Amino acid sequence: MDRDEEREERAAAAAEVTARLRGRGIALTGAENPEDLVDLLSAVERFEAVVEAHGGDLMVDDLKSSEPDDRHFVVPRRAAGEAVRRYIGRIDEATAQLRRHPPRPD
Repeated sequence: MDRDEEREERAAAAAEVTARLRGRGIALTGAENPEDLVDLLSAVERFEAVVEAHGGDLMVDDLKSSEPDDRHFVVPRRAAGEAVRRYIGRIDEATAQLRRHPPRPD
């Protein structure tokens, strides 16, 4: 594989990750590097896995919802100007706190 093909593959992968994050309502500046995007998506997916394990509904408990069932189940919103590494840290912290949150009753 030559450098141009590799660069195109990386750009396509970054575009896919960007679309997945934006689809979840995650604010992106466009200045994030591909590695940070992948790490951010991983942090969001870890959070979502804990939400589902606690009985949360990702269709309702998301950043785009005006009335989530449980605000604990909504991934933290990225602050304006917040560095992506700091944001990942806040998501990881929210994930740890959510693990201690009581599950939703059925």
